[in-house]
Amino acid sequence: MSQTFLPPKWLKQLCDPYAVLGISVSADDRQIFKRYHTIAKLLHPDRNTKNGNPDEKLATAIFSHLINPAYEQLKHRDKRFLAIAMLQSDTRVLQQQALSSESAIAEKIIKMSPPQSELFYEEAIACYAEAQYRSLHQFYQVTQQISILNLVYLELHKPDLFLPQKAVRIIPEVEVKPVELTLNEKTNVKPVLTNYAQRHYQRAIEYVRLTKWTLAVQELRDAIKLEPNNSDYYALLGLVHLQQKFIGMARVYIRQALKLNPENSLALKYAPGLKIQPGENINPKSIAKAVSIAALLSRFTQGKGSQVKC
Repeated sequence: MSQTFLPPKWLKQLCDPYAVLGISVSADDRQIFKRYHTIAKLLHPDRNTKNGNPDEKLATAIFSHLINPAYEQLKHRDKRFLAIAMLQSDTRVLQQQALSSESAIAEKIIKMSPPQSELFYEEAIACYAEAQYRSLHQFYQVTQQISILNLVYLELHKPDLFLPQKAVRIIPEVEVKPVELTLNEKTNVKPVLTNYAQRHYQRAIEYVRLTKWTLAVQELRDAIKLEPNNSDYYALLGLVHLQQKFIGMARVYIRQALKLNPENSLALKYAPGLKIQPGENINPKSIAKAVSIAALLSRFTQGKGSQVKC
């Protein structure tokens, strides 16, 4: 394969720009831009020249002919809806064809309940995205798997799910009443520091009450990125996974919550049911390794040439 020109079958992947970028079809503007920025750090020609990347030409070709066009399409909302419409038309082909052994993970999603499939889909996309550009020669196979997941996910939802519609506030807006301050009070007012991690956490709590599991997971992930040592975030994330019957992942997060705070009440409540003993050590060493869903996905990615390790 020439590293200067991409094979035609690679270029055909642009029919699913979401798969090319390694994101879910429900990704918003922020997630799309963030993913593009992450890929640019890996594949941009300036970076590869500086680092002496032996696959420099291949990286440049992928970035120029696949990544940039995919991002240009998804950063415009109207074009994004058009991409979704095209993918939904492709789901009819998926209905007529039996899923191959390479799509065992897709078969598993179809058998799940809607809430379970939604959460599993997001986790699977995140796992594949991590591996997608780790090896450029594996890029095509991984992207194909993401595309299949996208088609299966769209097949499980109503055709008008992604059409433009008026935004609906999920979390009730809090009414803020004006407060009158005296002159002395005004002089003593101190600026209030914004805790963005807590904002994510509070939104996650509301989503849990509404059983919006995918949204709760995203908020808690963002909170953990900002405050990685807060046991409350891990405990709630463990509960969310437990509610979806992802026992292994629930056990990982509850253990981490107790490691950070052995007195965490939420974690202590569910620890016995997850067979977690007080003071139990966490293995592996890195929580990033522990929360990987590789073990979960490995049961379903047994097809030839489709095994992807996260």
